[in-house]
Amino acid sequence: MRLDKFLKVSRLIKRRTVANEACDAGRVMVNDRPAKASAQVKPGDIIEIGFGTRSVKVEVLDIQETTKKEDAKDLFKYL
Repeated sequence: MRLDKFLKVSRLIKRRTVANEACDAGRVMVNDRPAKASAQVKPGDIIEIGFGTRSVKVEVLDIQETTKKEDAKDLFKYL
């Protein structure tokens, strides 16, 4: 699955266009490498997102095309 779509489906970032812009600005890292929005994400990958002065680090647990709001938290684990 594309990185920007995973960020939207998992609700780490609310909109796919915002996820795309964050990737273009270099604020998203996958496995300690800057990632483009089109990068493929798989279970086990570590994603780090910079939000201003703080950053969020998560591990991908599952990939789903769509999910309910309640189930979105099961797609990743905070590190």
